Amino acid sequence: MIKVEQVKKNKFKGKNILVVGLARSGTGAANLLSELGARVSITDRKSPDKLEEQRKQLLPGVKFIDEDKAGGVIDSLDMIVISPGVPLYVPLLVKANIKGIPVIGELELAYQVGRSVLSGRQLDSGGALPRNFKLTPVFIGITGSNGKSTTTTLVDLMLKDAGFKTLLAGNIGNALTEEISKIVETGLKTVSAYPDYFVTEISSFQLETIEEFRPNVAAILNITPDHLDRYDSMKDYSDAKARIIENQTSEDYLVLNADDPETMKVVSEKLEDKSEKPKIVYFSRMFEVEGAYLKDGLIRFNLPESHIQPSDFTLRPSDFKIKGAHNIENAMAASLMAIVSGCGTDAVRNVLMDFSGLEHRVEFVDDINGVRFINDSKGTNVGAVAKSLADFENIILIMGGLDKGSDFSALGDLIKSKVKLLLLIGAAADIIAEALGSFTETHRVSGLGEAVALSMSKASSGDIVMLSPGCASFDMYKDFEDRGRKFKEAVREFKNRK
Repeated sequence: MIKVEQVKKNKFKGKNILVVGLARSGTGAANLLSELGARVSITDRKSPDKLEEQRKQLLPGVKFIDEDKAGGVIDSLDMIVISPGVPLYVPLLVKANIKGIPVIGELELAYQVGRSVLSGRQLDSGGALPRNFKLTPVFIGITGSNGKSTTTTLVDLMLKDAGFKTLLAGNIGNALTEEISKIVETGLKTVSAYPDYFVTEISSFQLETIEEFRPNVAAILNITPDHLDRYDSMKDYSDAKARIIENQTSEDYLVLNADDPETMKVVSEKLEDKSEKPKIVYFSRMFEVEGAYLKDGLIRFNLPESHIQPSDFTLRPSDFKIKGAHNIENAMAASLMAIVSGCGTDAVRNVLMDFSGLEHRVEFVDDINGVRFINDSKGTNVGAVAKSLADFENIILIMGGLDKGSDFSALGDLIKSKVKLLLLIGAAADIIAEALGSFTETHRVSGLGEAVALSMSKASSGDIVMLSPGCASFDMYKDFEDRGRKFKEAVREFKNRK
C-alpha cells in the first residue's frame, strides 16, 4: 500500500527548455516537460520531412525547431535535455557549456522528476525489505556491455511475481520519461498507479549526463569493448559505465561480476575516490564469493546480511529455460538484485523456471531440415558475439552492419574453432572480412535473404545458422529489432518456398 504525503515543488514549470534528439527518449523527455508546464522546444539533425512520424508523437505544446536555427535560441534557455545518442561534443552543446546552461540527459530528467513525484511516499512491504533500505523512491539500475536486457527483464518479472508494482524502462526500449509522464498525468490522482520500483536498463550514453541519479540497487554485468566510435579509448567507455555508482551511498547495493577483470578494475578505481561506498555483492561462475556463485552445478547464495540471507536457497541452471553460460551470469545477477530489493526466493525461482528469453537475443527461429536458425540481432558488439558462439558448434554465422570501432580480430579463435561459414552484410563487411576471413570460408552477401539462401545451400543437418552481427544496424535497418524481424521473415519466406 502506497501513501503519498507530499509532492515537491515542480522546478521545471515555466522554464525554457530545449530537447536535443527526436528519438524515443527525446520525445518522452519533451512530452514530460510539457506536462510539467515547461516551455519546450525540440530539435534534431534530421530534416523535418524525415521526422514526420516522430513529430506526431509530440504534445501540442512542444515546438519543433530546425537544427540550423536551434543555436539562435540558446541565450533564452534555462536548460538543455539530450537524448542518449547525442554526444556532448556537438557544437550546440559546447556553446551551451561555455554559456553555463545546464545540460542533462533523459535519464537524469526522469530521475529528478521521479523523485519529485514520489517524494515522501511509503511502501508497506509486509516486512520483506531490509529495515534500513530507503524507499523514496526505489531505483534499480542495470548496466554492462552485454546481458542488460535479459537481466533487467528478469529483475522486473521477479519483483512482479513477488507482488510489487514495477515500472520497466530505459535502454530496454521504452523511454523512462515517457513512463514517468503517465504517472504525472494520472498518478497524482490515482495512487494505485505509482510503482514500487523503477527497474531500468542503462547505457553508457545515458550515464554520461547524470548529476543526481542514484540507483538504490545497481549492477555492472560486464565491460567489453563497445561504442569505440564514440569514445576515445576503452578507459573512457569503462569510466562512463562506472558512473552508475557515482552517487551511491552506504545505504545502497552494488552487484558486480567478479569474473570480469575490466569491471573489477574500473570499480576499484572509482571506489578509491568515494568517501561513502555502497554495499557490494558479487556473482561468479569461477569463485566462491559473497553473493551468488556456481558450484557443483548449483547456484548458491552467500549474502552478508542476515536479514536478507536466503535459507539453504539454491538454483539449478539445468532447470532454466534459458541456456548458456552467459545466462547463468544473468540469472545470478538478477537473483541478487531482486533479493536485496526485498523479493522472496520463491518468486526468483518461479521466474527462472518459466522465462524463455528475449526476442532477438539467441532466439530460436525455426528448424528447416535439421538446420536451426538463431536470431541474435541484439548481439551488436564483439563481446556479445563471443558469448553467443560459445554455446554452439557447426555454426554458419551472419555478421555485419555499421561498425562501432570494434576489434573483430578478437573473435579469431572462436571463428576458427566453431564457424564453418561466415557470411557478411552491410557497411562493415570488408572490415570484418579482413579481420576474420582467413579463419573460415567467407562470403559477402547483399542482405539477409541472400544470407539465408546461401546458408541452406551449404548447411547440413545439425548445423546452426546464427545472425549475430557484432555491429549496429543503422546502415540497413531502423534498429536491431527491425533487423531481427527481417531475418525471421527471410527464414519464413525461404521455408515457404520449399
